[in-house]
Amino acid sequence: MFGACRQASRLLSKSQDLPLTFGERLKLRYHLALCDKCRAFSRQLDQLRHFARQGSQQAQSDS
Repeated sequence: MFGACRQASRLLSKSQDLPLTFGERLKLRYHLALCDKCRAFSRQLDQLRHFARQGSQQAQSDS
């Protein structure tokens, strides 16, 4: 499963910047349904993105 986790983490990272293809989304969803660790990593990325947006918005309002 290690190789699948590596591929899932790459897709999760890629999805932060670019839209995934249908096939990539399908592979990722299937893997996340089976892998607790990758689901946790996905949640962490979502939290980081949320906090980064909050910080950016706060910096703009402080200007």
